[in-house]
Amino acid sequence: MTPESLVKKRIKDVLKKVGAYYVMPHGAGYGNAGAPDFIVCLRGSFIGIEAKAGGNKATALQLHNLMEIRKAGGKSFVVNETNIDELEKELSNV
Repeated sequence: MTPESLVKKRIKDVLKKVGAYYVMPHGAGYGNAGAPDFIVCLRGSFIGIEAKAGGNKATALQLHNLMEIRKAGGKSFVVNETNIDELEKELSNV
């Protein structure tokens, strides 16, 4: 597994643990460019999660999409192996 795949697996584990519904949009072809890796609904809240690994950072387009989610009233996160525990805490408070 790639480092980012491992982060995504851990995110899935967290989402299942907190009882969230999620989809992972397919990034190639007909999808929206820059869409988060996870589109989540949890207790009526809309959440976008971008997964990264190592020193990788979200692109400007990804950050723009995450900001648009926030502007629309949702929550959004960039998650890597160093802050996945914070994601679980945040989602537990939704």
